Amino acid sequence: MIGLFALAAAAAAAPAVTADCAGGLCNYAVLRPYFDKLAAARGSGGKPVHILQIGDSHTAGDAITGAWRDMLQARYGSGGRGVMPPGKPFQGYNPRGVSVDMSGGWTISSIFGPGSQNPRGARGLSGFSITSTAAGARIGLTASALETFNRFVICAIAEPGAGTLAISVGGEIERMELGSLITRPECKEMRFDRLQPAVSVVTEGGPVTITSWATFRDAGGVALSNVGVVGSQFIHFSRNDDAVVAEELRSYDPDLIVVAFGTNEGFAPRVNPQEYEIALRSQIGRLRRLAGRVPILLLGAPDALSRRSEMLNNAPTATPAPCIEPVTLPPLAAEPGAQGRPPEQPRAADAIDDVLEALGEQAAVAKPTPPLLPAPAAVASQPRTGWAITARPLFPPAGLKVVREVQRKVARQLRLGFWDWEARMGGRCTAVSWVKLQPTRMRPDYVHFNTAGGQEIATRLQADLDAAANAGGRW
Repeated sequence: MIGLFALAAAAAAAPAVTADCAGGLCNYAVLRPYFDKLAAARGSGGKPVHILQIGDSHTAGDAITGAWRDMLQARYGSGGRGVMPPGKPFQGYNPRGVSVDMSGGWTISSIFGPGSQNPRGARGLSGFSITSTAAGARIGLTASALETFNRFVICAIAEPGAGTLAISVGGEIERMELGSLITRPECKEMRFDRLQPAVSVVTEGGPVTITSWATFRDAGGVALSNVGVVGSQFIHFSRNDDAVVAEELRSYDPDLIVVAFGTNEGFAPRVNPQEYEIALRSQIGRLRRLAGRVPILLLGAPDALSRRSEMLNNAPTATPAPCIEPVTLPPLAAEPGAQGRPPEQPRAADAIDDVLEALGEQAAVAKPTPPLLPAPAAVASQPRTGWAITARPLFPPAGLKVVREVQRKVARQLRLGFWDWEARMGGRCTAVSWVKLQPTRMRPDYVHFNTAGGQEIATRLQADLDAAANAGGRW
């Protein structure tokens, strides 16, 4: 238990900076172009600094990216909500900073999950596309006061026989004609003199396919886009269309690309290190080919736990040791001669005496001997809480360790920024305390983060980025 608290304290401490790493962020010199733009972002006017994060459910849920966005926009100013999948692409989609509505009449296509069975609709950065074959289908977006916008971008597929999108903003309507002799991606940009709170898009004529949309505020500041697909792995990103991704990257013009996969890879039935390394190198190379010289930050897989025995050996590495967790211990037997004294109150599991006893020390202040009293009525002993390995223990899947090792190696060799998410949480098995201790920061599945956990992760990531940005003399 003491080890858990020590790791947590070390993770929350100010990041140590060396020539290679700032806290959990290594190879930080490759992010210098992003740091330089961010330093000039506050009150500069013009295009905001744009961070584009692609990933799995940690990205799609927006608990971490949303907290990170709030933090950066409070410091540098809002640059808008950024890129989003079109409409409401999956059940429970609830982006922070905007509310989205979608009528019936749309078919959803995705790179992973239920929508991956739908063959129609090329997909881009968001991993989703929506297609309507009838006129009158609608999607709409309303921004919060902080995320009102003066630039709107929508990307769709132009093709023979395609219909039109009628885009309504501020009482004015512009049309995006998608009929074309050849099939190709197309993005339309609209700029406004005043900040706008809402946009509505309605189909007209033939079928239309939308791959993404975005809102920006061109007044400096920061925009942070989160585009993630629940359950996906980085290899699924290869199912996106190259031409669509290239056109969207050109239109959305990110200054930093954050790649946040790894959890689902680590929980796969079998993790082959060589195959995973090939897939990781391939998709990083593809991103660089399509995005140009944009710096890339690779987030290592976070700490996550399972009780499923098959996860003990899902990779060719040592079997992971189990984690200790809070358990209810049997009551202590009554001490001889204790009759005639009041029973001692049970002590908290993390009381200072427990810590001192575990260290082999004695408390410095002596306790007074309680006075003798008449023998009390029999009182049932109270159960105790302690830390132990249970009969069906929690442990980090073997595959997660392999995934992190490959991620770190590839980041170093391909000159990517790399953030050791697991280490900055506090190390292996930290998920136990993040679920069991107050305030809880993870959900009971020991994989996903709640709002408090998202805030904590964003704070630690930004602390390391700040430390790296301030280490300019070491570059």
